[in-house]
Amino acid sequence: MARGLWGQAGPTIAVVLLLVAGCASDDAASVGVDDGSRESSLDPYTFADTVRIDAVTAHLTEFERIAAEHDGNRALATSGYDASVDYVAGSLRDAGFEVQTPEFDVSTFEVETETLDAGGRSLDVRALGFSPSTGPDGLTARPVRIPADETPGCEPADYDGIEGVAGSVVLVDRGSCTFAVKEQVAADRGAAALLVVNSEDAPLSDAGLAEDTDPRIPVGGLAAGEADAVAAAQTLTLVLDTTTERRSSRNVIAETTTGSPDDVVVVGAHLDSVPEGPGINDNGTGVASVLETALQLGAEPVVANKVRFAFWGAEEVGLVGSTRYVQGLSDDERDDIALYLNFDMLGSPNPGYLVFDGDDSDREGEGPGPDGSAGIERTFARFLGERGITVSGTDFDGRSDYGPFVAAGIPAGGVFSGADDVKSDEQAALWGGTAGETFDPNYHTAQDDTTNVDRAALAAAAASVGYGTAFYAQSVEGPDGVPVGDARVQARETFTE
Repeated sequence: MARGLWGQAGPTIAVVLLLVAGCASDDAASVGVDDGSRESSLDPYTFADTVRIDAVTAHLTEFERIAAEHDGNRALATSGYDASVDYVAGSLRDAGFEVQTPEFDVSTFEVETETLDAGGRSLDVRALGFSPSTGPDGLTARPVRIPADETPGCEPADYDGIEGVAGSVVLVDRGSCTFAVKEQVAADRGAAALLVVNSEDAPLSDAGLAEDTDPRIPVGGLAAGEADAVAAAQTLTLVLDTTTERRSSRNVIAETTTGSPDDVVVVGAHLDSVPEGPGINDNGTGVASVLETALQLGAEPVVANKVRFAFWGAEEVGLVGSTRYVQGLSDDERDDIALYLNFDMLGSPNPGYLVFDGDDSDREGEGPGPDGSAGIERTFARFLGERGITVSGTDFDGRSDYGPFVAAGIPAGGVFSGADDVKSDEQAALWGGTAGETFDPNYHTAQDDTTNVDRAALAAAAASVGYGTAFYAQSVEGPDGVPVGDARVQARETFTE
């Protein structure tokens, strides 16, 4: 799971292991071949138990082996990622799927040093994403404050009457237009660098320039409370030592040959890890569960709706693989996707049992998902509830690959065991584990290996992947379904307005 973007075992967790792992049949459910009918013979409950925990953990062992043989990770543009693609694609091909591994370009951005000295006073500055570099030695120049107005730094006229802009470090307030527009206007007026003043008394975080706007001057962010001190300094020394590189990556895409192409169920998980570790919980668990679901379903099941399995590249650097995929769809192809199910971090060692809050009933963070997301939330909550697990909602905060689908108006949902948020007292009382600690204390570290996975939580989540996939492969209509036909087009137009 990308950044802003993630004790004791409780009794509920013990029940999960018995119910999910223990009751699985030794034989996979028969899903047959397409008979030309839109009717499905797939029972979601039976199918859920074919996604067995032992098979899922076997995939995790393979991902750990791959990382160990490739510098300890499976990150973007590494041999470990390529080996992960080969493993997933090869497994799917062996099961009869036609597999595509479309390539896409991605820009990566790294910051080595970010410092600001204002007349001998050291202040906190943050390089905006894709900011050009000052170089390791930085630059020294006088500050020039652009007065705030309704369009601060957004129009050339905002600089009218301001002396000394050429060669200076310009300060403009946040707001009204994108950071990229502010950079372009400042660069056109000859500024050496730009500092954007936040609207809050905290440095800008997780802010960036658009990678396709070709920024020309370094851009950093300041807290509101430090703007006056910076503007009053005789000179500034700014170091934003950054590196932007253009790389390529691949997604892995496979779909059933059966089922309606007008109501495609997309099931996805991100395949890459961070460079710091092997990425077994984040997100080997999601990949292993989706992969095993695909292998159990097979390429030619008797289903009403086509199922497309997607394993995304470059999620950890900004959801790039899934974003490129959605951007590359034609209008008709996008409308043919009925819904998207996302699975990212399913076995956190201090686990939560979370489903995406499709109806925004929790009233936290972002608003509701596209029309149909509430039904997806109910589907997963019902399945887990029937297995003795009470779930809580989690916000569509944009930190995983549902983001570009939601932005396109495609209903989405899934399950999640938690990342770097802290488990509350109430959550610990509900699910066990340790309050006051994060759901995954080894998030984005070298310790995210197979010992970093709660088997019972993963068993419950993997069964949920199977259930949700089969449920919507059978039908996307009904009280927990999604809009179809003309209603789908209208709902998405309304959501994206």
